[in-house]
Amino acid sequence: MKILVIGKGKMGSLIKQTALDKGHEVIGIVDIFDADSISNKQCDVVIDFSHRDNVEWVCDYCQKTKACLVMGTTGLEQHHLDMIQALANTNPVFFSYNYSYGVAVVRKALEYITPMLKEDFDIEMVEAHHNQKADAPSGTAKMLLDAIDPNNEFKHVFSREGMTGKREKEIGVFALRGGTVAGQHTVYYFGNDESITISHNATSRQIFVNGAIKAAKFIVSQKAGLYSMDDLLG
Repeated sequence: MKILVIGKGKMGSLIKQTALDKGHEVIGIVDIFDADSISNKQCDVVIDFSHRDNVEWVCDYCQKTKACLVMGTTGLEQHHLDMIQALANTNPVFFSYNYSYGVAVVRKALEYITPMLKEDFDIEMVEAHHNQKADAPSGTAKMLLDAIDPNNEFKHVFSREGMTGKREKEIGVFALRGGTVAGQHTVYYFGNDESITISHNATSRQIFVNGAIKAAKFIVSQKAGLYSMDDLLG
């Protein structure tokens, strides 16, 4: 594959090196300041794990060149999501907040067990990331929350302080930031005299990079549309 990598940080550099090690061609590693210089370069797929400020021009580039897109940027707002959805009408787009195969399996597990537990168990989530992460809660936490509560039956609480009163029909989500943590997500189901814990721990960014390359290999043979990790799970 001919790959264009968006973002010159740690993730972008790791994606570039992994792609090269797997025998792919990387035509560039760029950010918003390079948008004009690469506007006419052709690639098979764009991999973007950078910053939401890049979403608009990246979608424009893919639209113009008919490139596929693998999008893993977090901290997106609704208008960014609308741009990605609009691109999927004409181009193959793979979108996920987390490219770990293990996280994809955890999300499936949460979808399966929550309906059996939600009436009698209180649900809380804690996520932890490195001290350079800009957004909170993490995109993965939001994705897992959607798996737990797809119909928004619960109030989502992102902090508690002071006299909050007794617990309502709610799910608490809490973010920890420190050190070099690649990503930890734990969901707690607290019942009477028992509890269940489901947790995923990423020890390096490499698992996300491997998933992104796998997604890129998948998406280049697909028709226009929006794809996710569910499509890789089969």
